[in-house]
Amino acid sequence: MQTRSGAEIVVDDDVVYKLHRPGTDPRGLATRLRIAAESRSLLSPLDAFPERMGLRWRTRWPRVETVAPQPESVPWADAGRLLAGLHREANPGRMPAHGWPHRLRRMVRSTDDDTIRRAAAELPAQVWRAGSPDRPTTVVHGDWHLGQLGRRSVNAPWILIDVDDLGVGDPAWDLARPAGFWAAGLIPDDDWAAFLHSYRDAGGPAVPHGDPWPVLDSFARAAVIQAAANDPDDELIAACERML
Repeated sequence: MQTRSGAEIVVDDDVVYKLHRPGTDPRGLATRLRIAAESRSLLSPLDAFPERMGLRWRTRWPRVETVAPQPESVPWADAGRLLAGLHREANPGRMPAHGWPHRLRRMVRSTDDDTIRRAAAELPAQVWRAGSPDRPTTVVHGDWHLGQLGRRSVNAPWILIDVDDLGVGDPAWDLARPAGFWAAGLIPDDDWAAFLHSYRDAGGPAVPHGDPWPVLDSFARAAVIQAAANDPDDELIAACERML
């Protein structure tokens, strides 16, 4: 199976082989594997180093169950606690920046939609970099959405998967997609509240208590624009139009 990022996934019984997208830096990938192996919040790889496969790199992972496309009960509270836990882990040092801004640039360059391009042109400077001096710096998942939750069995706890964009930077980026989708009317109020409250209750550093929107607004807009460029859904395009 090929993902939208250009990676390829092959499942063999209980092992998942991931062939990472072309151009992946093997040193950065090895660092991300090490962080995942040491983290309490991330799925641990089966190997400590990537394997070279021609011009690309492959990693091995245990097979996990992911959130169903139309789940009866969305684990928003679990997701908030997991992200807070990741953001509170010690900064390992000598780690690459997370991949959100790079992916945003790549998606905007790939779209021909004028609305998306104009909305992107109005984004503030802070969304084009991984972090800012006046903001917290933590380990950041870098591509968080519900599809990045996995568990080994039905009764096992949820854990974060996919380290391709893992790095350091502003933790608000990991809240950007649910915040943007909630603002666009695509996530119910109760789900957003459960996610945000559990994140705060677990000590997440991305947003202060009180109104989170002064921090999240620009990141939320960037997440919606990136999602629209990746998959030009009518509701996402309409959200970009409202930004203008």
